Amino acid sequence: MTITTELSKMAKALNYDDLPEEVIDRTKYLLLDFIGLAARGNHYASNAPILSYVKRQGSTGNGIVIGGDGETYQSHYAALLNGMAAHSLELDDVINEASLHPAVVVFPTALAQSIDSKRSGKDFLVASVIGYEVMGRIGKAMNPSSLYSRGFHPTGLVGTFGSIATSAKLMNLSVEETVNAYGIGGSQTSSSMEFLNTDTWTKRLHPGWAAHNGLFACGIASLGFTGPEKMIEGDRGFAKSYASDYTLSSIGRELQLHDSYVLKTSIKPHACCRYKQAPLDLILSLVNKHNIHPSEVESVTIDLVKTALPIVALPEELKRNPLSTEDAQFSMHYGAAVAVLYRKTLLEQYENDVIHQSEVTSMVNKIHCKHNPELDREFPRKWPAQVTIQTTRGEFYDEIDYPKGDPENPLTWDEVIEKFRYVTEPIYSYDQQTNIIEKIRNLETVKEINQFGNQGLLNGGTTKWRQYS
Repeated sequence: MTITTELSKMAKALNYDDLPEEVIDRTKYLLLDFIGLAARGNHYASNAPILSYVKRQGSTGNGIVIGGDGETYQSHYAALLNGMAAHSLELDDVINEASLHPAVVVFPTALAQSIDSKRSGKDFLVASVIGYEVMGRIGKAMNPSSLYSRGFHPTGLVGTFGSIATSAKLMNLSVEETVNAYGIGGSQTSSSMEFLNTDTWTKRLHPGWAAHNGLFACGIASLGFTGPEKMIEGDRGFAKSYASDYTLSSIGRELQLHDSYVLKTSIKPHACCRYKQAPLDLILSLVNKHNIHPSEVESVTIDLVKTALPIVALPEELKRNPLSTEDAQFSMHYGAAVAVLYRKTLLEQYENDVIHQSEVTSMVNKIHCKHNPELDREFPRKWPAQVTIQTTRGEFYDEIDYPKGDPENPLTWDEVIEKFRYVTEPIYSYDQQTNIIEKIRNLETVKEINQFGNQGLLNGGTTKWRQYS
């Protein structure tokens, strides 16, 4: 049996009644986080050209743009916009073992297809669990370090398969049709890491494009278009094309919901790359615990896993001189500097007018990053870090295995709600926020997801269409 056949049968067999309460609760928790990020991100400058393009295609569908003005679009375009938007803040969730972002692919797909197929909240939850599972399994099997070393972004690369799993479940495709969709999707995957060398927006596009591709693949598969059965393991297939070190044997294992990838997903508290989260936890803890004033700091040394270095620490000259929000989100030097200076690492600290302040530039020069091979031993199961702050009062050190937001050190529901209210404060009124929170927490009672569109629940309300950097 092929891997895609095994995945298709697994999805076909899963029902809402199979889901443990903790899986249902965690899926809703992750969904609320996504909704907040998409609402804010749809007002980012990087989404504006995509929205303009989509508008030119005409409002011929039911797809909702979260935080938008109520206009609807073709479902695959709405998924593109929402996936891209939610990824733009660099606050979206992560499956550590796969080093990828599932929410920004799975939930845009689930929302779009649930509306098109007139599915319920229960259907939405089941399909989302399957989407997370497929992304986690394939992403882990492909070995994220191997993908990165060859210049590929795991979210965009693997995301198409997660979108297909989600969409196929909601469309009630047959196993054969779903296998064909996986085969089609494997010919659409792409996502270059070249954005790290340029001040551009392409990374933000990756998950939205994966969601778009997954919906398209399922759509044409449902109409009889065929794709190769061995798209993942074939001798010219996905694995051999994109990775040099992979292990595919566990992808098709039996579904164990108590160990599902929904439960293995982390949520970010800091508005930047996942590889910066652990060091920022440590820096904020040290400066607050010891009341370290920026003027006292002589140096900050950060020990990282090897995979993190080319993403957030090298080339050093580039990371020390970010030109924009996008550059700063992937600069460990910059993130550490603003953590020391402002004791905050949220969206405001990554705005363009902060990046070039003289006090930031000065502090950046005191930040030093290095590889510690000891930290690699359990990566990517753990994403550890070590930080040493040398001050005029002496040296302060700390280390961490599980950053805040990891399943082993999770944000509480109250903290996720606080994050949701923070990111959507310019978009939704307090009452709108409360209404959305309540609807998500009781999603299993929703008879048809298109109620979200019909009732305008996710439309922006407190501001006109405002654009952020």
